[in-house]
Amino acid sequence: MNYPIMINLDGKEITVIGGGKIAYRKVKNFVDFGYKVRVISLGFIEKFKDIEDSIELIKDKYKEEYIENSFIVVAATNNRDINKSIGMYCNQKNKLVNIVDDPMLSSYIVPSTVKRGDLIIGVSTCGKSPSLAAKIKKDLEKTYDDSYEEYIELLGTIRNKILEKYDNPYKKKQLLNEIINLNLEELKKYNI
Repeated sequence: MNYPIMINLDGKEITVIGGGKIAYRKVKNFVDFGYKVRVISLGFIEKFKDIEDSIELIKDKYKEEYIENSFIVVAATNNRDINKSIGMYCNQKNKLVNIVDDPMLSSYIVPSTVKRGDLIIGVSTCGKSPSLAAKIKKDLEKTYDDSYEEYIELLGTIRNKILEKYDNPYKKKQLLNEIINLNLEELKKYNI
């Protein structure tokens, strides 16, 4: 059973081995969350050019030295034996590793996510049905549209003002519960 967790990877070395579609998707996810990623492969699909300013591309075959200092590793090659050796090395060295074709060798999996600013919603079936996770993600994207980025930002600002202004814990809780029932336009007009 996997334990859900949000992890801060600031200052941590992230390495993805592979240059195909799955590797690209994994790299793009890290980039979308603001992280720099090192990508190792003998070849890369064309899409990598779209994000090359946010990543370090190394055109080479996999070598352990590339992941020696990595905090988190993704093995996304089209060679099961290479993926397995990466997984075994990382597990032995207590590194977080995701082996795309072997969840049992992985120390973590990545849920499908909907990201709207600081609102992050993760969906996982623990590998049992990635299609269902993708379907639920699409449903959530419709419900939680791009306006939620501004909404969350505004909620955070108002929350901080409430916490600063009121000493009474009951009053704080009452106001904090009240503001989450307001829509974006109502929040914009909210006076504290």
